[in-house]
Amino acid sequence: MCGIVGYAGSVGNAKDIIIDGLKRLEYRGYDSSGVALICNGKLEVRKRVGRIANLEELIKGETFDSKVGIGHTRWATHGAPSDANSHPHTSPDGSIAVVHNGIIENYVELKEWLIKEHGITFRSEVDTEVIVHLISVFFEGNLEDAVFKAIAMLRGAFSIGVVCKNDPDKVIGFRRNAPMIAGIGKGCNFIASDIPAILKHVREIYLIENNEMVVITKDDIKIYDMDRNEMHRDIFHVTWDAESAEKGGYEHFMLKEIHEQPKGLYDTLHRRLDENDMIKLDGINLTKEHLENFNKIYIVACGTAYHAGLVGKFTIEKMAHIPVEVEVASEFRYRDPFVDDKTLFIAVSQSGETSDTLEALREAKRKGARVLSVVNVVGSSVARESDDVFYTWAGPEIAVASTKAYTTQLMSMYIIALYMGITKGTIDKAYYEEFIKDLKAIPEKAKAALATEPSLQVFARELYKNEHVFFIGRGPDAGVSYEGSLKLKEISYINSFAIAAGELKHGTIALIEKDTVVVALATQDKLYEKMLSNIQEVKARGAYVIGLAKEGNDKIEKQADKVIYIPECRDELTPLLSVIPLQILAYYIAKERGCDIDKPKNLAKSVTVE
Repeated sequence: MCGIVGYAGSVGNAKDIIIDGLKRLEYRGYDSSGVALICNGKLEVRKRVGRIANLEELIKGETFDSKVGIGHTRWATHGAPSDANSHPHTSPDGSIAVVHNGIIENYVELKEWLIKEHGITFRSEVDTEVIVHLISVFFEGNLEDAVFKAIAMLRGAFSIGVVCKNDPDKVIGFRRNAPMIAGIGKGCNFIASDIPAILKHVREIYLIENNEMVVITKDDIKIYDMDRNEMHRDIFHVTWDAESAEKGGYEHFMLKEIHEQPKGLYDTLHRRLDENDMIKLDGINLTKEHLENFNKIYIVACGTAYHAGLVGKFTIEKMAHIPVEVEVASEFRYRDPFVDDKTLFIAVSQSGETSDTLEALREAKRKGARVLSVVNVVGSSVARESDDVFYTWAGPEIAVASTKAYTTQLMSMYIIALYMGITKGTIDKAYYEEFIKDLKAIPEKAKAALATEPSLQVFARELYKNEHVFFIGRGPDAGVSYEGSLKLKEISYINSFAIAAGELKHGTIALIEKDTVVVALATQDKLYEKMLSNIQEVKARGAYVIGLAKEGNDKIEKQADKVIYIPECRDELTPLLSVIPLQILAYYIAKERGCDIDKPKNLAKSVTVE
């Protein structure tokens, strides 16, 4: 969840390059930040709690003549945010510095061993400190050797960056179940947690695999496995540019990414259609025989991706006629699920590095399942460990609260379901062609859904002081309700709750009282009258209702206090449109409340710890 940048080069100043990279990784953590720079034979470490701006203020005016260094931006796991707990952490003699992303599961026993056997005094509360002390204990002049020995003692999911003043020309990285890449420059090379950190400088990278060490100098990059064999890796070419990861004139990344959804939807669909509008799934080899062999599908994910899976279940079951279960990844892997070689496991993850989803995927593979992943990041861990990969085309998503990744995941679910149905023969060609026609109309309709923004700004100014909001819906609307509720709570900190509308009277309606805000999704024609009844139920208890319906379904105006309309479309496809006003409403409520929208408290973009 934290961000790591490492640099070795003859071009520019390491301090400036690393600080710039950390700013581009601040979505991964922003509790504190720090740098370790090798300057004229000395190791200079500066770190500060809070945003990177605090670190910049600390080192303003200091001149560091450095060509090698590492940096870190933190999302706290062990130890509260503080200067002492900030990275980098250093060895007792100040010669070695380490930055770390992830969790060391056996750090308590390692800490006790280091104190007892080596008399180490710890200066922080974080697990990271055991890493640098282990390296220091094992260092006898060869940094790679010391890092390998230290790594052998660690359990957990982590990536690290290491520099040493006694080996001043190199940066060492290591990856175990946490992301790391190496960037290939001219007269310089990089390590980083994610591509945006270094995209300003390089377009060619190496994807570091699990349990691999990478050693960079200004002239070279070497990759080793745990047996210290040198590994040779194909170069990965980054196809999007640095401007894609900038705000582009928008006040926040989240608002920019909301407005990028029509393009993401268009790209995700059209890259999978041939000239005859038939689906072509490059990188996926699911034949009719495969599909007929499956007796169950699991869609496993976390957070927003899980909500996309809830919608995907409806579509896949309807088109492919295969039972689908949707599970939270953190629960799936611990309950001994019924998985075998007749199971298709669909992993959904924006980053492709979500720890719980990755471990659930591995559990499913061990049990014999075929794994299909839906991810946004090419070359990510989930993608590399899957049998088949469906890449969404959302482009880089920087805001912590996911928007365009969700809608492109939904689009992916529709495409996968259509492919399964037409391949298996459970839908006919006429149905397929009509559905594709409706899908192709969605990007333009998404633009129309964005036009609700001015009225939603007004709603936000009226509602932002409310501390409790309920979202209700039926069928696919229930899944979208969960996502709308999540968007509101994660960026505005309002206590938001979502429930299937039919469940209201089984307990939850006891919480509805005068002026309680209820957002009621009523986009399903076949369930429209049922939803109007549910709205009447909460109105009778004094609720203030914001209704969301398709254009033309204006009976809702007699029940709701405010109504948002989305363009007319088939019931199955409304989630692609109905979520957009909910994202916009959450954004403007958070803005009215003065919240840090792109970097909500306690959250990080890529959840690489359990």
